[in-house]
Formats: sequence, structure tokens, C-alpha cells
Amino acid sequence: MTTLSIYHRPHITQPIQQLTAFNDIASLLASAGIQLEHWQAEAPPLNASSETILTQYHADIERLKQQEGYTSADVISLTPNHAERKALREKFLQEHTHSEDEVRFFVRGSGAFFVPIGEQVFQLTCEAGDLLRVPANTPHWFDCGEFPDFVAIRIFTNPEGWVGHFTGRETFH
Repeated sequence: MTTLSIYHRPHITQPIQQLTAFNDIASLLASAGIQLEHWQAEAPPLNASSETILTQYHADIERLKQQEGYTSADVISLTPNHAERKALREKFLQEHTHSEDEVRFFVRGSGAFFVPIGEQVFQLTCEAGDLLRVPANTPHWFDCGEFPDFVAIRIFTNPEGWVGHFTGRETFH
């Protein structure tokens, strides 16, 4: 289930608000400039190639490219036995920005995006079918958990793909 928990800094142990209704979550995020949509997700076969997954969602990806000027897409797939899962988690847990929108479509599994907005931190847990767009230059971090198990399509304007600019600020998860 897609959820949004809102924390007030520095008291980050207990959320001040929690939402579970998708439309309420999307509306609140929109007021902060973050877009959340729900696409129909059809789980790909286990061990499906990136090419297979991109082909499966080709029409939706192309629509976004046309509408928003994105130029490329790739697939990130992390599993509990992925050789680099710990290093990738540590990298994603650091607060960072991108010079372009961060666009993610969850094909399978889930992960949590944290976005500080003023004195609050939004924790959005995305699941299969969720398409998230965090605007360029917005500080955020991502937690895929100790034993990640998700597949997501990443959509870019930069042909180099994922390029993070780390802020050095403290995060939590």
C-alpha cells in the first residue's frame, strides 16, 4: 500500500501525520510540487531482462518522454542477494539532488523516498504501479531496505542516467 508519513524535524521518531488514501497522498504531494500517479502494473516474469520490462511499458514511457522531454530510461532491479545491495543502499540513503527530475515507476516491490520540505520530512512509500516525479534540485534520499526486493523504471533527461549531487546533510530511515 502506498503510504505517506510526515515527520517534523527534529522529532523524527513519530510521524505527525500518516496518509493511506492514494488521492489524498497525491494531492498533498502536488502542493509540494511532487507528482504521484498510479499506472496499471503487470509484474514481469521473475528475472525478466531490462529490455523486456522497458518493452512492456514502452507506450507509457514514450508518452512521458513526449510530454516532459525525457530522453532515456533504464531499469534498476535490487534483490536481497544482489552483490552490491549494501553499497547501493548506503549511496541512496545519503541526501542528494539531481539536476533533472527524479522519475521512478515501481514495476514490482516497494521503496521509501524521503523529501525534506521546510521543517517537515515526507516519507513516501511507493509500491508497484506508483509513478513518482520529484522535481529537479529537490533534496531527497531513498531507502530500499536492508534486503531490497524491487524493480523500477528510471526515466531521465540526462543520457548519462542517475547522477546524484550529495548534500552531506544527515538523514534518517
